[in-house]
Amino acid sequence: MQCDVSIFKTKLNEKTFDFVFRQEEKLVERDSGAWQIQGDPTILVTLAHIFNHFAPLMCKVYLVEDVLMNFLLSILEGGGSVEEHPLIQQLLDLFWLLMEDHEVSECLKQLMMSLLRAYRFSPIIPDLGFQIHYLRLTTAILRHEKSRKYLITFDVLRSVVFFYIKTPLRVKEAGLEELIPTTWWPTRFDKEGKDERDTCEETAEERLRRRAYERGCHRLKKRIEVVEELQVQILRLMLNNKDKGTGEASRYIFLNKFRKFLQENASNRGNPTVLCPPEYMVCFIHRLITAIRSYWDEGKRKNAYVPPQLFYNGKVDYFDLQRLGGLLSHLKKTLKDDLAAKANIIIDPAEIQASSMDDLDEDEETGAAQRPSGAVAMGGALARPSWLSSPTLGRANRFLSTAAVSLMTPRRPLAPPEKVKVRTLAVEQRTEEDIEGSHGNDGLLLGRPFEEPDQPITEKSLLEILDGVVMMYNLSVHQQLGKMVVVSDDVHEYAVALKDTDEKIARCPSRRPDILEELQKTQKVFAEKLNHLSRRLAWINATIYSKEKMLDVYWLLQVCIRAIEHADSTGSLFAFMPEFYLNVAMNSYSALKNYFSPSNCMEELPGYKDTLAQLAAILAKHFADPRIVGTDIKDSLMQALASYVCYPQSLHAVERIPEEQNLLAPYEQRPWAQTNWILVRLWRGCGFGYRYTRLPHLLKTKPEDANLPSLQKPCPSLLLQRHMAELLSQDKDMAASFLNSVLNQLNWAFSEFIGMIQEIQQAAERPERNFVDTRQLKVCATCFDLSVSLLRVLEMTITLVPEIFLDWTRPSAELLLRRLAQLLNQVLNRVTAERNLFDRVVNLRLPGLESVDHYPILVAVTGILVRILPEPYSSCRISRAASVLLSDPCFQLRSIQYLLGEGDAGAASADCKHFSLHTYTDYISTEEEQKVEQMLTFLTEESKQAAASTPTSEDDLCPICYAHSISAIFKPCSHKSCKACINQHLMNNKDCFFCKATITGVEDYTKPASS
Repeated sequence: MQCDVSIFKTKLNEKTFDFVFRQEEKLVERDSGAWQIQGDPTILVTLAHIFNHFAPLMCKVYLVEDVLMNFLLSILEGGGSVEEHPLIQQLLDLFWLLMEDHEVSECLKQLMMSLLRAYRFSPIIPDLGFQIHYLRLTTAILRHEKSRKYLITFDVLRSVVFFYIKTPLRVKEAGLEELIPTTWWPTRFDKEGKDERDTCEETAEERLRRRAYERGCHRLKKRIEVVEELQVQILRLMLNNKDKGTGEASRYIFLNKFRKFLQENASNRGNPTVLCPPEYMVCFIHRLITAIRSYWDEGKRKNAYVPPQLFYNGKVDYFDLQRLGGLLSHLKKTLKDDLAAKANIIIDPAEIQASSMDDLDEDEETGAAQRPSGAVAMGGALARPSWLSSPTLGRANRFLSTAAVSLMTPRRPLAPPEKVKVRTLAVEQRTEEDIEGSHGNDGLLLGRPFEEPDQPITEKSLLEILDGVVMMYNLSVHQQLGKMVVVSDDVHEYAVALKDTDEKIARCPSRRPDILEELQKTQKVFAEKLNHLSRRLAWINATIYSKEKMLDVYWLLQVCIRAIEHADSTGSLFAFMPEFYLNVAMNSYSALKNYFSPSNCMEELPGYKDTLAQLAAILAKHFADPRIVGTDIKDSLMQALASYVCYPQSLHAVERIPEEQNLLAPYEQRPWAQTNWILVRLWRGCGFGYRYTRLPHLLKTKPEDANLPSLQKPCPSLLLQRHMAELLSQDKDMAASFLNSVLNQLNWAFSEFIGMIQEIQQAAERPERNFVDTRQLKVCATCFDLSVSLLRVLEMTITLVPEIFLDWTRPSAELLLRRLAQLLNQVLNRVTAERNLFDRVVNLRLPGLESVDHYPILVAVTGILVRILPEPYSSCRISRAASVLLSDPCFQLRSIQYLLGEGDAGAASADCKHFSLHTYTDYISTEEEQKVEQMLTFLTEESKQAAASTPTSEDDLCPICYAHSISAIFKPCSHKSCKACINQHLMNNKDCFFCKATITGVEDYTKPASS
């Protein structure tokens, strides 16, 4: 073995290099004393004999890695650009000329694998010299056209290694201490633990440290940019579509391999060993976006987006990923007429049947692929080796295996349709003509809708690569961006802990040196950890969260927004769009807001406000879009819109769109909890005692994540509140159905909550098993939160449009008011009873029930009462509302007195702490307290008068509820009840409550005076 290596080194260095040197000198006389050669034939014949001995040796992996690669690297050691070293290109020309194709192929495979191993496992040094050296050689090899086209046929999974910049595990090994000698971290925090980035309050020392740290970060970023530029050069070589002299252009070879790469990662989510690691994907997507944008900008083309015809013409395979309208086979069946009319595409019935059968086959194949590894792969192919999960890249033969599991069978070819012949090809079978089109063939843009421009916005191959980039982000990039934020969170937590320790040291009494010593040790540990984390964070900010990376994600967000807008303009064909476009639009915005800040400011992005408004319009329009059928994507849209209204800037964007009426649709058959939460956020800050960020009893506890949307400061939208008031005032039917659904959901949520706390109380009191299921606690707390939010929506509605309940010229006003009074009394009675079920469960303070307390639900009920009974308590409407409230059989004045700590509850025991609104001076204003006191005085007087009035005879009471007097008679059967009962009964049933006869009308009934 050693003999072979020495022979190979001698031959290669003395003969091959001398020959190439003479080639550079254009076959003229060598140095003095050397022999002279006349003509090319002599050289070629000589080299043919030499390569006859070389060829077998250059197929051996150990010789390629130890000799050939090092020799090629030595050529580039002189520095300068890769173009200044044509020797490597000339050597590759000789390889292809004088060696057999299979020998060149094997040699290039081994050479590329050696470079991959060397790049991946080379140590990180401050100037990244090793990585730069290997990337320069890779670039030089790929500049050779024939070699490049062969090497692109490699699995893209392996090439992705070249675009990864690994994060050093240890700061010292990477030399970051020398590169960033001074560290810095935030030292000023607000009450909620968030950074206060007001540089005006910095001390001189803090300012010097911060600037020195920023200079070190800038030096690191510049060195990393050198590596990134080389990686982009490699991708630009692979995306070259002008090198057609030796066959198909490189871009189309790369495109087919890239699609195969996406297929394997999209279809094997349950088998992580097959997937490309997400940290590789993050780097790969950024280099790919940079390369695409450079090609896109070269032609000064329009703004980038993916045309909608790619989603339905079958030219791009989406590997059975979910579409907005459901399964592709279903969409082809239901929208075949729209495809023919709008896109000039006819779906043959045989194709629909074939697609359905293929869907079944693919389900079976997917199941087979997820069986144990011992199972035989489909078609006899070997399963892909789990190379990325192994600690080393391993032997070359393991990497050069081209067998892979094909998880999708090619679609059956279509029969020739009348209008357009659609040809669906397997990924590897497509040619440049299939992609770009020719002679009237639109290629990827087949089936252009009328709304799209006649001329393509760019080369069609770039459109498919752009589509793949969007898919890549959805597969694993977003999750990885969120995962790396943990380093920034760690810096924040340690900085808070260090500041707390410094404050303890300052307060430590001099008589306790032992405590001081322990605190100083703790201080030292925190400082050392922060030094390490701040340097590590500098590396992550430079490689993942830099300004350039933020612009890449922002560009991708704009691409998705334009693609969604163009697809939406096609009408029903919007259903063909893959779900991941909406997911990427929402997730990329979330990443820009939560992951890249505060190191980079989102507000500084170009066109930021317009983009925010466009995304808000998409969320508001499509969260209730009937063309979208997937439950998960609907929930995602609703959650995105819900978080959108929690922040002032995004809320202003929502205010600029006209689709808010979707939020006021009835709650039945829709995700009403999220809708209700959005309405509550629009009201938060305006309600009675509703200006808090966190509940009063939770202030002493630290939130798990202060950046959660629900923990943001109140930012009510007065504009959207006015819109809501106008809609409810103008559309009486919608207002009635909306409020009826809110009352129904409130009744359900609070009833479920009471039932659950009964079970919890019983379980907690059992001596033999004092255990409560955490899931039950979570559901119980959710029902309580829903009850509070529904009460707040009712408070907002009564405040904005009181006539819905108080104007009895509206047919539904009386019924709604009586139902509201009934529910309010039920809630008050359950919550205010002294030492009752609610009181006992709250005092248990069980983990999971932290949000369950008297304050949130009682102030919500109080807000409704003071709105429905406002001062001066004299008008006809007010007396009507008071009479309804007092006539409800569940009304108890004691419950109203409980709000101010009065009545029996206040005198029950002196040692028990009682609820009172007077104690919440930071949350309830003096004016609000006065309103409650006036309401209590008014209701006390009214209840006394009601008690003094003549009691109703039992015969005159409603036979259904036995709470109200008979006031209505049914036609034609003449049975009687109170109006509230019959109106509520008729909302769901038209038959008489007693005799089941069909009710044709209801008339007022007054008892005759003579009787």
